[in-house]
Amino acid sequence: MQLYQIYLQHSTICTDSRICPTNSLFFALKGDNFNANAFALSALEKGCSFAVVDEAKYAIDDRFILVENVLETLQQLAAYHRKQLKTKIIGITGTNGKTTTKELIAASLKEKYNILFTHGNLNNHIGVPLTLLQLKPEHEIAIIEMGANHPGEIKTLAEIASPDYGIITNVGKAHLEGFGSFEGVKNTKSELYQNIFQQGEAIFINKDNANLMEMAIKVGFEIGKTNTCYYSLNPKDRNAFVRGEVIECSPFLKMQCTTDDESDSFEVSTKLIGIYNAENVLAAVTIGKYFGVENKKIKDGLEQYAPQNNRSQLTITKQNKLVVDAYNANPTSMQAAILNFAQMDVEAKTLILGDMLELGEQSEIEHQNIIDLLQQNKFENVFLVGNEFEKTSTNFAHFKDVDKLINYLKEYPIRNEYILIKGSRGIKLENILTVL
Repeated sequence: MQLYQIYLQHSTICTDSRICPTNSLFFALKGDNFNANAFALSALEKGCSFAVVDEAKYAIDDRFILVENVLETLQQLAAYHRKQLKTKIIGITGTNGKTTTKELIAASLKEKYNILFTHGNLNNHIGVPLTLLQLKPEHEIAIIEMGANHPGEIKTLAEIASPDYGIITNVGKAHLEGFGSFEGVKNTKSELYQNIFQQGEAIFINKDNANLMEMAIKVGFEIGKTNTCYYSLNPKDRNAFVRGEVIECSPFLKMQCTTDDESDSFEVSTKLIGIYNAENVLAAVTIGKYFGVENKKIKDGLEQYAPQNNRSQLTITKQNKLVVDAYNANPTSMQAAILNFAQMDVEAKTLILGDMLELGEQSEIEHQNIIDLLQQNKFENVFLVGNEFEKTSTNFAHFKDVDKLINYLKEYPIRNEYILIKGSRGIKLENILTVL
């Protein structure tokens, strides 16, 4: 494979003609509004050694590698490279918590192993191959995050990554516009289980989650077999490989984790907000234990981890204490955040909630469900942002966009409150932090 030999000599991959490291390999990807073939020559002039293109008119000398389809070539190269190495691959997907869980797993395993894991949210048909192409022979384990918003996408990503192990954090109502229904979500996420069942070694599964258990059994997995490793937040479930119990969450999550050996137990004091993160922490503990990491090293790794990118962060300003979870939102994660906030033992609570996007024809119903939940929990200080919340029946304050809310809060500032900030990434609620 000529391209693979070139890659081995030029293993830094470049897809942005504005950022071209010396001796890198440029892939001229196409998008809805761009054609990087047109920038391939510029990439070479800036430092790339070779450029992979799929339009013959741009292949003007031997520095250009002409292929039929650049994206498919990138994916095939990544799949081929992955199979040349002995690195164990853990594939991870799910509706909520997959990025946090991925980072917690990495925090647990890096105490013993040389690992690679998906950075940021490079979890799609481009991001997964780019991550795999960062693999080196010295990497012992890689944690590869896989995202999807349409049927069949996890199947494609799993075929590229060929994971040895898999974990689905959960399934919920997200991207319904693309999946069509909740069943569509479950079927697509199940594609990871299917891949592992056919050619992998084992799955890690939350035994408390009826949907995940149903999905695994439907694929062919059986309880108690060596290709299944269960964890549970039921402290009495002796059949779970690891079981956990929440000790406190005020506001940071603290857990007790125990294996089937009662003496093998330890506490983890995290820097995570939200009781809904308990299953994410337990997954990381389970995978660490599965791969033989000592309790103290798991504990140290998890306790050192601090969330970033507006995911379950506690931010303390001069005026307020902010529970910032503004990276993304869907009905499942929004409900979990609200219920957790309701249980927090603090006074003076305010909620700033943004629209949940990509819900299709279910959007109006799901946004009204959130309003009903707020009212059931007797919240009074609520600020809503976005067009979808505007369609709901409520007396809560509403703002068309975040800029209008910012202007309001400059005139009527909030002081000495605990504030939950939650919404889809497209609403840009993070912009509001400067006035809180």
